[in-house]
Amino acid sequence: MRGSILLMNGRFTTLDPANPAPEALALADGLVAAAGPLAEARAAAGPDARIIDCGGRRVIPGLSDNHIHVIRGGLNFNLELRWDGVPSLADAMRMLKAQVDRTPAPQWVRVVGGFSEQQFAERRLPTLDEINAVAPDTPVFILHLYDRALLNRAALAAVGYTKDTPDPPGGIIQRDAAGNPTGLLIASPNAGILYSTLARGPKLPIEYQKNATRHFMRDLNRLGVTSVIDAGGGFQNYPEDYAVVEQLHAEGQLTLRIAYNLFTQKAGDELADFRRWTDSSAIGQGDDWYRLNGAGEMLVFSAADFEDFRQPRPDLPASMEDDLEAVVRLLAERRWPWRLHATYDETISRALDVFEKVNRDIPLAGINWFFDHAETISPRSIDRVAALGGGIAFQHRMAYQGEYFIERYGAEAAAATPPFRRVLEAGVRTSAGTDATRVASYDPWVSLAWLTTGKTLGGQLLYPAANLLDREAALRMWTSNVSWFSGQDGRKGQLKPGQFADVVVLSQDYFSIPGDQIRQTEALLTIVGGRIVYGAGDYAELAPPLPPPMPDWSPVGLFGGYQKQPQPALASQCACSTACGVHGHSHAQAASASLPVVPAELKRFWGALGCLCWAI
Repeated sequence: MRGSILLMNGRFTTLDPANPAPEALALADGLVAAAGPLAEARAAAGPDARIIDCGGRRVIPGLSDNHIHVIRGGLNFNLELRWDGVPSLADAMRMLKAQVDRTPAPQWVRVVGGFSEQQFAERRLPTLDEINAVAPDTPVFILHLYDRALLNRAALAAVGYTKDTPDPPGGIIQRDAAGNPTGLLIASPNAGILYSTLARGPKLPIEYQKNATRHFMRDLNRLGVTSVIDAGGGFQNYPEDYAVVEQLHAEGQLTLRIAYNLFTQKAGDELADFRRWTDSSAIGQGDDWYRLNGAGEMLVFSAADFEDFRQPRPDLPASMEDDLEAVVRLLAERRWPWRLHATYDETISRALDVFEKVNRDIPLAGINWFFDHAETISPRSIDRVAALGGGIAFQHRMAYQGEYFIERYGAEAAAATPPFRRVLEAGVRTSAGTDATRVASYDPWVSLAWLTTGKTLGGQLLYPAANLLDREAALRMWTSNVSWFSGQDGRKGQLKPGQFADVVVLSQDYFSIPGDQIRQTEALLTIVGGRIVYGAGDYAELAPPLPPPMPDWSPVGLFGGYQKQPQPALASQCACSTACGVHGHSHAQAASASLPVVPAELKRFWGALGCLCWAI
């Protein structure tokens, strides 16, 4: 719904230094109309405003992901069983079995990233025997980060991998003593084999893809995300694979602001792609909901250094500089912003040589270019980025892979990987995001916990206090700092008159809860452009309902998306008479307890795992 809104009785965090904590907030015409005393906000909202009592809850600007693959991810969201946030392998396998039982032939069950084995209590992945036991006939594909995929026997048959199938460049098909594929695919050193195998699975028809994209956006809204920068992605061609999001935009069904970058798809054709796109498209084309943001994250294939920390750092070819210079020179001439995937300082320093060379002929000042990821960027490279006026966009991949980085490089090297505090102190433009959905999860609260506590999903402490951010600085990394990266500087990221009316009411107070509870935060109310796009609890009736997930056997219909663990207070009041892995305790002693309202997503989740609480 759209119209003026008055938010009152909340703990407002505007991130506007001149007005950090107003009494009330007025939204009108898609913008913040007032942030100040209640009387002032009431007058700005007008007599017909919808009044929302925030109940003393924390209210923040909408979160903005600086790097996500939402357009590609949305096309397949309804096909994917998400293990994001699931606390144990036992729970994950029960979910897998439940989904196998309801998935019709010839469809697959796919777990496509967003989790790490380190998050599981068992600290391991399932074995191939365990997967084959729960899925003897239905193809199962499980992607773990960018390092490996697990396929059961049915999936191997579906993709046609046999004893005679050769290993593709950059990948390994593990084989048994007789030479037959076991079902384990290993990225060595890049994820091409994982991408290409996944691409062989059945696709959804376009109407189903539209439905899936809407459900993905709604789950992001549930987590407080109101704006994203889409970084393109492998097997995502422009404009063909953008038809779904463009239709949703034309129909007014976007619930996220999407700024998108164009990602070249074929080695050797990169310059031709960017010449064609810069000839036919203009930066900023679109509107505040859907707009072209620039080039990348893939600019040239010779500069791609995948971040699989289980593998040695890849050495990039000698042709990298010439390849990259041709594309960057074209983009600089045409004043196109760009982003470049670069994990290691060795890649970044070589790319900076190219950028500095181009800058001598075509000044880069005024072009919003930046590096993505930059886990091992050096102080010297940070200073070079600062001198050229660029930026650095960090993502929380170390929260998922920190243990593997320590195994290879040691704890001392991990202590500033990436050095986000040093980048902030250098005055370089910087922000945060996820790189979801395949490498890491799309939950921003995992990132905010990582930035402020320095811990991985498995509890490994990575950073000393010198590389941690306070909670306000971390929140800025997810709000006002992102606006420069999407070409909307000063237009979003603060609850300030004239900026977008993108607002989130939180389920718990991010600023006061213990650090180990930050990951359990979500939204109770999400507003984008003055429109309520998500509501739960007291606000559940305010958001328009979504159509049911399509197809009707979709994992989203049973499990939802990201799995937030139940809070201890809720778990302790559970009336289940048996023990279940989600709650992690016996419920027999709580049989007579009164239950609070249980969210529908948790009811479906617990019910699928055999817990009786879902029926309460």
